[in-house]
Amino acid sequence: MNTLSSFDTPQLQLLHRGKVRDSLRAPSGDRLIVVTDRLSAFDSVLETAIPHKGAVLNGLADFWFAKTAHIIPNHVLKLVDANAMLVKEAQPIKVEMVVRQYLTGSMWRGYQAGQRTFSGVTVPDGLTQNQAFPQPILTPTTKEESDREITPENLVSEGWVSKELYDQMGEKSLALFALGSQMLAEKGIILVDTKYEFGLLDGQLILIDEMHTPDSSRFWAADDYAANPLTATQMDKEYVRQWLIANKKDGQYPRALTPEVTQEASRRYLDIYQRITGQALPTAETAEAGAPGSDRQDARARLVANLVQAGIMKDA
Repeated sequence: MNTLSSFDTPQLQLLHRGKVRDSLRAPSGDRLIVVTDRLSAFDSVLETAIPHKGAVLNGLADFWFAKTAHIIPNHVLKLVDANAMLVKEAQPIKVEMVVRQYLTGSMWRGYQAGQRTFSGVTVPDGLTQNQAFPQPILTPTTKEESDREITPENLVSEGWVSKELYDQMGEKSLALFALGSQMLAEKGIILVDTKYEFGLLDGQLILIDEMHTPDSSRFWAADDYAANPLTATQMDKEYVRQWLIANKKDGQYPRALTPEVTQEASRRYLDIYQRITGQALPTAETAEAGAPGSDRQDARARLVANLVQAGIMKDA
């Protein structure tokens, strides 16, 4: 399959290889983020890459950054390829601001096991799966090798952020969630939960990483949820998580996906992109890779060509 599993080049310094993103130093001193087709679940990167996934994430992040710049500045300089974004170099804050509107996913699994307090937020007994909260709640985690639930008070006492900075991050997160929920509701989509990441640039708080993508968020079809909250169509990577849970053996999740699950995951990524932006992903044409007039040539070759055109790499 035509996938981009990783990217590096002798021409550019590799700064960081994350679960999904490869970061490199651009000649300008800015950061080049290449969003690969790798997929992570349960703190592990799977062996199977998902076609078009990176371009979907990159395109949606660019879409949402543009729509929310009036709420908070972000790190985007420009999109240089379907899978790559040139961004300002910011100091990342090692905290994920998780906003939840519904009791589902890992929170529901913890709730079933008897947990009632999540990152300092206590919820009552008697709630049901996929039930909506009266208002969105913030359940922050640390960004470590394994993300850790943590209270706002402990974030401050452990030195992750100051109280003033956390309060600002919380306010911006809820404002972003409110706007995203409103815009998606108009498209028949429920923003179930999501996470935001922030950084500091010249002392100013800015938004970084990604936002409102199938990797950072959970989406449901609104009409499905209205018909039956327990069977609402999942429009995100929860589909893959559920398959991994169902196929867990001897306490271990599968390391690879079947071709059928891979194809369905790719279809779901492409579908949510089109639903949110109103247009099909440009690099997901049905023509064969490399066909004349098609944008769907080999993903790495296309990326290199665009980086050369942008002056970030030399034609070698």
